[in-house]
Amino acid sequence: MKNYHIKPGSKLSLAHVDPDDTGDYKKTGQGKEKAKAATEKLIGKLSELQEHLYANGDRALLIVLQGMDTSGKDGTIKHVMSGVNPQGCKVVTFKTPSAEELGHDFLWRVHQKAPAKGQIGIFNRSHYEDVLITRVHGCISDKVVKQRFNQINEFEELLSESGTVVMKFFLHISKDEQKKRLEERINNPEKRWKFSEGDIEERKFWGSYTEAFESMMAATSTDRAPWYIVPANRKWYRNLIIAECVVGALESMKLKAPPAPAGIDFDTLKIE
Repeated sequence: MKNYHIKPGSKLSLAHVDPDDTGDYKKTGQGKEKAKAATEKLIGKLSELQEHLYANGDRALLIVLQGMDTSGKDGTIKHVMSGVNPQGCKVVTFKTPSAEELGHDFLWRVHQKAPAKGQIGIFNRSHYEDVLITRVHGCISDKVVKQRFNQINEFEELLSESGTVVMKFFLHISKDEQKKRLEERINNPEKRWKFSEGDIEERKFWGSYTEAFESMMAATSTDRAPWYIVPANRKWYRNLIIAECVVGALESMKLKAPPAPAGIDFDTLKIE
């Protein structure tokens, strides 16, 4: 976790982070299988911790997933959260703002979707789209971008002070890996539903998006709402790192099963 954490105020260059990194695990064979086994254990632990989070109802966890197209946001949710009770977890995807949403500040629609206490919320793309695609395509000025960075930091600080732990993950893939995944979508009839011609158009702006992500994460990784750069070329390693981070965040809450209702003698209680 520490290897991928972005320290507040640090300079950032994605070129210096290897998207093919697998840490102490070899990329094939036993290394891959060991990582998968470790992930399964973490998923089991996550299930237990989520039950305590839900039962206590006094804290919440918000997981933000960002990355280039095909970086694996959907796959992360499918695999890492596979053991989570849907009753205590909600996934939100932010699409083009509606007319009503455009009539408010850019964080208005986001705040409404923040997880309630006792819940895990997952943003599959998020409020950060409003300082990414809008910036890359010249829809907002650099001055507005900086204002929004500050507003996002204040918003996430508010969530933190209200009992929500915020964790943000940038799924880091290479341009070659993205090409491979796009080609897989094109060539596999079972995956064509995921394909959009817009993915190819946005790929032309790879360099601009890289710069936008770098400045965004440098400006908004804080002690209360940290960013993690997750090497994501290898899906199994991506899942391991995120599972480890999420379990670590829940363990830091020191969650336990809440006390039983007062006034009941469970030792003598009988049900006819």
